[in-house]
Amino acid sequence: MKPASLAALFLLATVSLATWTSAAESIGPAKLKVAAVQMRSTRNLADNLARITNSIHTVARAGARVVAFPECALTGYFEDTATNVTTTQLAQAETQIADACKSVGIYAIVGSAWREDGKLLNSALIFSPAGKVIERYHKIQLAERWPQAGDHLSVFKIDGVPCSVIICHDERYPELVRLPVLAGAQVVFYISHESGVREEHKIGPYRAQIQARAVENTVFVVHANAPANPDTSGSHGHSRIIAPDGNIAHEATVFGEDVMIETLDLKKASRANAVNSIKRGPLGDWWKDGVKRVRMIE
Repeated sequence: MKPASLAALFLLATVSLATWTSAAESIGPAKLKVAAVQMRSTRNLADNLARITNSIHTVARAGARVVAFPECALTGYFEDTATNVTTTQLAQAETQIADACKSVGIYAIVGSAWREDGKLLNSALIFSPAGKVIERYHKIQLAERWPQAGDHLSVFKIDGVPCSVIICHDERYPELVRLPVLAGAQVVFYISHESGVREEHKIGPYRAQIQARAVENTVFVVHANAPANPDTSGSHGHSRIIAPDGNIAHEATVFGEDVMIETLDLKKASRANAVNSIKRGPLGDWWKDGVKRVRMIE
C-alpha cells in the first residue's frame, strides 16, 4: 500500500504568526484518548505483526483513538532482521496493520525498518482509521549502523489534532520537536528502543531529555519504548505519557509489557513556550524560516 503522491500529501508550512498562536484553539476535539504499548519484539516478523494487530484491537476496545508502538516493533530492533527484511514482507505486514486499524477505526503509529527508493530506513508508519498510511517518518539522528537518515519533519492530524513523531536518538535534538510544534503539533509521539538496563548512566538522561521536550514546547509527549528482557538485554522500559508542564502522568515498568492509556486534555497543550520563540527575542525570523521546512500532511 502506498500513500498518495508527495505533491498531494505534503505542503510546506507557510502559516502566519496568528496561526501559530491560535493552532491549539483550532477545530478538533478537546480531548484525545491515547495508548502506548510497551512491547517486546522478537526476530519473527509474523509473531510481532500478530501481537501488534492484537494490541490494536485491545486498546480500541478500551476507547483509545490512537496507539503507539516502539521503534522497530514490527521487524524487531536487530540489525540482522532489519537488513534482511524484504520489501514484499514489509508491504504485506503494512496491509495487515492497516486492515486492523480499519476494522476497529483507530490510528496506529508503528516502528519498523522500511525500504523506500533503494534506501533502508528506521521508520514510524502512521495508519489512519480508514486503513491508509498517512505518513512515513524516517529517523533523522541515527544511533544504528544499518539505516540511512531521514530527510523531513512532519505534522499529521489525528482526529483533527496536529501531531508529530520522533524516533529514539532524535530526542536529543530539540529542534526536531520545536519546529513541528511551531507548525501546530500539540502531541508528539516518541517511539524508541533505548539502551539496556546495564547502561544505567543513560536512564536518567533519557527521562530528562524527553521531559524537557514536553515542557520546553508545552505539549504532550506519548512515549512507547521496549522493555528489558529477563536476561537484562533489550531496552529498559519506562514508556511514559508526559504532560505539557513536563510532569510524568504515567510511566511503565522496566520489564513489563505494559499498556498505558490516557485521555489528554488538549487545552493544556498550548504550545506557549514554543510560540514564545517566534514572539520574543532575536531569533523569530530564524524560527519562521525553519518551520517552512516542516511537511504539513492534510
